[in-house]
Amino acid sequence: MKVTVVGAGAVGASCAEYIAIKDFASEVVVLDIKEGYAEGKAMDLMQTASLNGFDTKITGSTNDYAKTADSHIAVITSGIPRKPGMTREELIGINAGIVKTVSRNLIEHSPNVIIIVVSNPMDTMTYLVHKTTGLPKNRIIGMGGALDSARFKYRLAEAMEAPISDIDGMVIGGHSDTGMVPLTSHATRNSIRVSEFLSEDRLQQVADDTKVGGATLTKLLGTSAWYAPGAAVSSMVQAIACDQRKMFPCSTMLEGEYGLNDICIGVPVILGKNGIERIVEIPLSDAEKNKMKESAEGVTKTNGLLDF
Repeated sequence: MKVTVVGAGAVGASCAEYIAIKDFASEVVVLDIKEGYAEGKAMDLMQTASLNGFDTKITGSTNDYAKTADSHIAVITSGIPRKPGMTREELIGINAGIVKTVSRNLIEHSPNVIIIVVSNPMDTMTYLVHKTTGLPKNRIIGMGGALDSARFKYRLAEAMEAPISDIDGMVIGGHSDTGMVPLTSHATRNSIRVSEFLSEDRLQQVADDTKVGGATLTKLLGTSAWYAPGAAVSSMVQAIACDQRKMFPCSTMLEGEYGLNDICIGVPVILGKNGIERIVEIPLSDAEKNKMKESAEGVTKTNGLLDF
C-alpha cells in the first residue's frame, strides 16, 4: 500500500509521521516544491523508524510526481497556511491554482488514486477537485469534519472533566469558523446524552469553542495547527487502506442527501477500500437543519469565487 502526501510542511510531515507509525503502509512518499525539503523531512522521519518500531519506507521528492506513481491514496496538504486574522476563505485565490495542478499530476501517475483534500478552504478545494478531475465522487474526500469532530470531543471532555475515550460526538457542515454544525443533540458520554451532564449554556459554549478551534490555535501558534490535522488524516487513510469501514464526517459531493445538491460539505460517511463507501443520513433537529442550510449557503458563496 503506497500513500503520497503532497506538501512537506508541518501538516504534511505530521500526516506522514502518523501514517508511518501505524505501520499499515509499505511506503509513504512526501513531495514538496522546495528543493530538498521533502527529502530532508523523509530522512529525519526514517531515522525515527528503529525508535518508533515501524517498517514503512518514507521517501522524499522535490516536485517529481513520477515518484508518486501507483499510489493508492494521496493527501493534498499543499498551499499557503492560514495566518492570524486570515479566514480560510481568503486563501482561495492562491490555493485553488496549487490544488488543481497537484491533483492533475497525481492522477497522471496514479489514475486509480483516492484523493484526500486538506488544503483550505477545504470544502471548496474538494469541490474544485471534483469539477476539474472527473474522478468518481467516492474517490475525492475532504478531511475537515474528522478534525472538527476531534476538537468537539476534546471540548466536551474538558467541559465534563471526563476522559476523552468516554466521549462520542460529531461535527457536520462546512469546515469554517461560521459553517461548522456541532451536533450537541447527538453527542454522548458512554451512550448517555451530554445534555444530562452539561447545561444548555455550557453546551453552547462548547459548540462555540469548537467552531473557532482552528482560529484559536492559529492565534496561539502564529500559523495553522498540525498535530491534530495530521492525526485526522492518518485515521482516514488507515480506514481506507485497511478497509475498516469506519464512519467519519467528511466533505463529500452531495446529490440530494440532506436536501443539498452540487456541493461538497461535511456529512457522515463510511470509509473503506473504495474511499467513500456510502453517505449516512442522520436525523437532524430543526435548528440543526437550519444551521446546515446556512453553512451550505456559505460554502456555495465561496465556491462562486472559483475560476475553473
